[in-house]
Amino acid sequence: MTTADTPPALGTPPVPGTSPVPGTSPVPGTSPVPGTSPVPGAPGAPGTSSAAPAGWRPALAPAVSLRHDRVRDADLLVLPERVVVLRGSAARILRLCDGDRDLDAIVAELMSRFPGAPVAEDVPAFLGRMRTEGWVR
Repeated sequence: MTTADTPPALGTPPVPGTSPVPGTSPVPGTSPVPGTSPVPGAPGAPGTSSAAPAGWRPALAPAVSLRHDRVRDADLLVLPERVVVLRGSAARILRLCDGDRDLDAIVAELMSRFPGAPVAEDVPAFLGRMRTEGWVR
């Protein structure tokens, strides 16, 4: 099980001791999940780009579902043979990824909810990471 962070301006700051893949961290007592992709634009991520395609309408990938775990009081991305614990505003952002709204509409919605937060920079970067992981299409 891994944990995905949102930008600190929208959620909680990253937890010290996270894994080398920014935006994810292993849950205590588990080993890092093999097969994760590098973050777009990060060092060691050749050929990747953090730029979103024009008119991109983010949606969860078909095999991915967003759920709330009442026992842990945590939002989860449930994937085949893997669960990602979402922290901060990650679930709020992903709930807006319905395939109907484009990236600009998602950013505008979050800017109205979080005035003064660096949403215009952080949300596209976060969704770009989610897209690179294959969790958002």
